[in-house]
Amino acid sequence: MYSIHLQQTLPQVFAGRDAITSDVWHQDIVFHKGKSYLVEAVSGTGKSSICSYIYGYRRDYQGIINFDERNIRSLSVNEWVEVRKNSLSILFQELRIFPELTAFENVQLKNRLTNFKKKKEVLALFETLGVDDKVNEKAAKLSFGQQQRVAFIRSLCQPFDFIFLDEPISHLDDENGLIMSRLLTEEVERQGAGIIVTSIGKHLPLNYDETLKL
Repeated sequence: MYSIHLQQTLPQVFAGRDAITSDVWHQDIVFHKGKSYLVEAVSGTGKSSICSYIYGYRRDYQGIINFDERNIRSLSVNEWVEVRKNSLSILFQELRIFPELTAFENVQLKNRLTNFKKKKEVLALFETLGVDDKVNEKAAKLSFGQQQRVAFIRSLCQPFDFIFLDEPISHLDDENGLIMSRLLTEEVERQGAGIIVTSIGKHLPLNYDETLKL
């Protein structure tokens, strides 16, 4: 996948509003592979919605979203499986961690599907992010910031053309934010991928090609 093209896309809940001032909603905008984008927003402007629309698990929007100029509404279930396995990765704001599983098991859920990283590579990521002592800990016992780092590791355990990170450092200190930024940059450069980061204030420190106001 080389591009994600939004054409007059707008959450249906916003349809009755008289005016929308946004660089994204109700615009013609293209996200290109190999570029990095920061989407800045205030709460309630649809920050998480844009990720959920593009990832395909919500369809309550107007307009068109294209992958390489193909309307995503036309994708079959099997095609979505392939897209999410090979082209799109996401770090959800709410993380979607299974509390009854260990930190490592949460990561391996994805890694077993993709066979993308070796066990030693996964463990090295845990160590670099300072959660190597939590590998075998139940996720329910981890702080939100620790779970955020586990979810980030999971998001790197697949091939992707684009990666979405929805408020990825909301509960991290500056040092861990820098470490995450470095690991993400290294992985993205290896894959030649695009990055889309959302933020309502504190944002992942990257050299963004474009900043958009939602």
